[in-house]
Amino acid sequence: MIRVENLRKTYQMGEIEVKALDGVSLTVEQGEYVAIIGTSGSGKSTLMHILGLLDVPDDGTFEIDGTDVTNFSENQLAEFRNRIMGFVFQQFNLLKRTSALENVGLPLIYARNGKKSDIANEMLDLVGLGDRKSHHTNELSGGQQQRVAIARSLVNNPAIIFADEPTGNLDSKSAEEIMQVMSELHARGLTIILVTHDSDVANHAQRIIEIRDGKILSDAPNPNAPEVPKVGKADIEKQTPKGFGLHSLLEGWTLVKQSLRSLNANKVRTALSALGIMIGVSAVIATVAVGNGAKAAIEEQMSQLGSNLLMLYPQRRSRGGVSQAQGTTSRLSLADGKAVRDEVQNVVAVSATIDGTVQLKVGNKNWSCRVTGVDPDYEDMRFYHPQIGRFFTEAEVESRAMVCVLGVTPVRELFDGQNPIGQKIKINRRTYTVIGVLPEKGSGGFRDYDDAAFVPVTTAMRRLFGRDYVERFEIQIGEAHQMERAQEDILALIERRHRVESGTFEIRNLAEIQDAVSSTGKIMSLLLSSIASIALVVGGIGIMNIMLVSVTERTREIGLRKALGARRNDIMMQFLIEALIISFFGGCMGIAVGAGVGYLAERFGGMTVLFTQESIYMAFGFSAIIGIVFGIWPARKAARLNPIDALRYE
Repeated sequence: MIRVENLRKTYQMGEIEVKALDGVSLTVEQGEYVAIIGTSGSGKSTLMHILGLLDVPDDGTFEIDGTDVTNFSENQLAEFRNRIMGFVFQQFNLLKRTSALENVGLPLIYARNGKKSDIANEMLDLVGLGDRKSHHTNELSGGQQQRVAIARSLVNNPAIIFADEPTGNLDSKSAEEIMQVMSELHARGLTIILVTHDSDVANHAQRIIEIRDGKILSDAPNPNAPEVPKVGKADIEKQTPKGFGLHSLLEGWTLVKQSLRSLNANKVRTALSALGIMIGVSAVIATVAVGNGAKAAIEEQMSQLGSNLLMLYPQRRSRGGVSQAQGTTSRLSLADGKAVRDEVQNVVAVSATIDGTVQLKVGNKNWSCRVTGVDPDYEDMRFYHPQIGRFFTEAEVESRAMVCVLGVTPVRELFDGQNPIGQKIKINRRTYTVIGVLPEKGSGGFRDYDDAAFVPVTTAMRRLFGRDYVERFEIQIGEAHQMERAQEDILALIERRHRVESGTFEIRNLAEIQDAVSSTGKIMSLLLSSIASIALVVGGIGIMNIMLVSVTERTREIGLRKALGARRNDIMMQFLIEALIISFFGGCMGIAVGAGVGYLAERFGGMTVLFTQESIYMAFGFSAIIGIVFGIWPARKAARLNPIDALRYE
């Protein structure tokens, strides 16, 4: 079954080379019970580790069942260890905080052969622990823990059992019970290779190999070996690992459960790791929601100003370095507005506009307010449809009617909640009739859009401000793509009518202003989310640090898993799963906290908050990516550990 020739293994201890094995050659037949005996430092444990594929020799030939394993890859070695070998360690090497049954079933996770976990129950029954299956390892005696280790070594039906000082940590009675179990296993046809320094233990074997200073001193049958009738024969199974399927899913679920158990064992550390992700996710969600809310509020306010609007102004002029008011050298008249409406294509509506600050008075109450003279088209252009009453008509514009439409702020300040429709109000000491109340528009920046009053433009020109010209025209174009052409035609028409040079008048495109505001909102949202994402990165660094500590603490566990057949990918996957679990719970808590912060900001801070699925998915996905990215290094570090070095780690 096993043949080795000229095995050599040298360790470098500082500047000194220690030859642990120096040209060892031996064979082990199928079904033999072999004891390797020697003093401490003789090389017996190194020989067993190499025979058990936990370590590799520096030189020599090593065959198992005729297969040369010296050039096997790490995955092939892991498969051999899992499929045909079982290990019983002196230190038991049982997982803490897990039951006896879970410890025994550990090799099945990496078997990939479709075996059911029921066999773990059978193996515990076999070693006499059927009534202790659910007990944790700290609830078992030393002898019982070693029996669990033996049951674990048998769960995959191996052909060879390697036992390293199996009685070294046991009392004499427990030691005798364990050796009796080993003899019974040999009787079942298993090949057993036992390493010990105790000659009494070695006398249970059929053959004793003595080793000293890395060389075999003697290799002879044991005349004192007890007679044990054979009841079976253990062959090496020629099985092929199964591909992806139900077993792979069950294996993944088992890794998830083990990861949860490991994280649960260090609750405070896990919570602190998740806290970093939670802060990052909640910060991203809350800041993006606030940014989106602010952007939406600005867009809503801008949309209330109207769509596809152009604003025609007389250009400001300067004389002698002194800036003059608009309209000083050229002024717009009502006739200009009629010409634009009649002669320029794609013009939907035109409103002349003139405004100024006035004093409103109702009874003994006064209110300073900005009043604007406009045409009836202004109602549809700016979405100023009164919530009660009506807007003024063309007839009222032509007759310079003394009527007005008020915003909700002067109504609230002057009428004490009473219906103002039909009531009289003095504007600059002249009496007007209130015919409508505008819908609430809100405020933007330092301006209250509801603190306004509107009168017919002719009334404002002649009766309020004593002017024969208007300040500007607001012009609505049919389609957005027609605005550039309309803008050119309007300027050309006005310059031709006034017989002035180019640049005397200017047109402002309200859509461009809206786009600029919208772009600014997007940039602010991106900036806020970028700043908040820094918290996620910091949380990821916290996960990485915690996982590195976990790798160090669990080095012997990693060595055990590799000895039982875990490949690099298995170890790496387990630590990645742990990092992802931390990120997942941190992300879930972050979503809840972010939503709570946004709610508080909206409820008590008066801010507009807008949550979107995209921002939640982005934050949650980013947290998962953080878990993977910052979990890879610790996972790779764990996966690259040499099995025997990890098992020896203190």
